[in-house]
Amino acid sequence: MNRHLTMRTANPALNAKTFKSFSLTDTSNVMTINGTVNKTVLSLLFLMTTALYVWNLPVGSASVNSLMMVGVFGGLGVGILTAFKPHLAPKTVPIYALLEGLFLGGISKFFDAMYPGIANQAIFLTFGILGALLLAYKSGLIKPTENFKLGVAAATGGVFFIYMASWILSFFGVNMPGIHGNSTMSIIFSLVVIGIAAMNLVLDFDFIEEGAEKGAPKYMEWYGAFGLLVTLIWLYLEIIRLLAKLNSRR
Repeated sequence: MNRHLTMRTANPALNAKTFKSFSLTDTSNVMTINGTVNKTVLSLLFLMTTALYVWNLPVGSASVNSLMMVGVFGGLGVGILTAFKPHLAPKTVPIYALLEGLFLGGISKFFDAMYPGIANQAIFLTFGILGALLLAYKSGLIKPTENFKLGVAAATGGVFFIYMASWILSFFGVNMPGIHGNSTMSIIFSLVVIGIAAMNLVLDFDFIEEGAEKGAPKYMEWYGAFGLLVTLIWLYLEIIRLLAKLNSRR
């Protein structure tokens, strides 16, 4: 069986069926790694534009809260549309990035108001992890074998179900301090989740590289950028939550 038919990734935006219908006979106007990198950088610039706009608004104001809600629900809707309709990625991914910027700018402002400097630390750590894992991937230090992919996918699914269970239990007044508190167990949990999110970056790198090798259509550059963006946003949020837990213990 061809490798692209068995490829697995834990990122819901990048899945094993993505390359099935692509023809390898047309080598013009195809996906490239450099093209995906450029789209990723452009998407991050879009995200930073709206994030900085919200960041400069008064913390806790009604406008910040409203924009955050627009970012959360609008980003979710556009993200789901992109995941199911990859050919729309050139149009939807910039919109997704702008919407997510609204949310990230607000949540970053919220945390930074409580613990000054925490947002800059989280940004630095997020891109530091991205750079370190990219170097490890390119050097062959980390190899995304099938077992590796299965393990990361299973771990990611486990984190998703834990968060869903926590969210459902919260409606009944049940709190899970091992997840949301600042206990030692909660900090260990955050470290584990950060590790899982980081490993998803490796799968994203592999997906993008394979897409270029298989001659995926040009629009898949935007789709690859979307997958990376989803993982980076998750990683950033987990890092800033961990930093907040650590700061709250001082």
